[in-house]
Amino acid sequence: MATRIVTVDRDTKPGVGPILLGLWITLRNMLQTLFQRKAATIQYPEEKRPVSSRYRGVHILTVRQDGSPKCVACYMCATACPAECIYIEAGERPEKSIEKYPTRFEIDLLRCVYCGFCVDACPEEAIIMSRENNLVGTTRAELVIDRDRLMARNPIAEHGVGYRPEEHDVRRPVRVAALERLQKEHGIVPGMPKR
Repeated sequence: MATRIVTVDRDTKPGVGPILLGLWITLRNMLQTLFQRKAATIQYPEEKRPVSSRYRGVHILTVRQDGSPKCVACYMCATACPAECIYIEAGERPEKSIEKYPTRFEIDLLRCVYCGFCVDACPEEAIIMSRENNLVGTTRAELVIDRDRLMARNPIAEHGVGYRPEEHDVRRPVRVAALERLQKEHGIVPGMPKR
């Protein structure tokens, strides 16, 4: 989807000319809407606007084939989050191959700034973002999404997967910064993420 860039000339002298130009643009848009059917509005519930594949929408916690979360509770996403809206509690797994898993994983979507740093920092690609952009809640508690609701995000097929860096590794600087912050603030020194 191409973006149209409009350059605005701020040195325009006040007078009748700019007013007539503005009226002409309004009249032109009205005529295009009436006769050429180039309406800018859409019928919202039935129609949806196309959204970029890198859109940063509501988070999704990915699962393994057995239905358990991919997250290993390394706290990288919570450390990298500038809004500090991710809360994780870790528990021990019975399997020897996976050390930890999140017993509690919550994201406060009202505090979230949808920057994608949590997706960048995750070494397991356990958290991704969808292209879902309509958040509706009547209370604050409804928009604090817990682990089970993050894993049961079925509208992925409808909206599609959003921001998730696959083709180029932009996550490396964010991961390194998160590791340094973990070491400085909490004294935790986890292994470096795999490239």
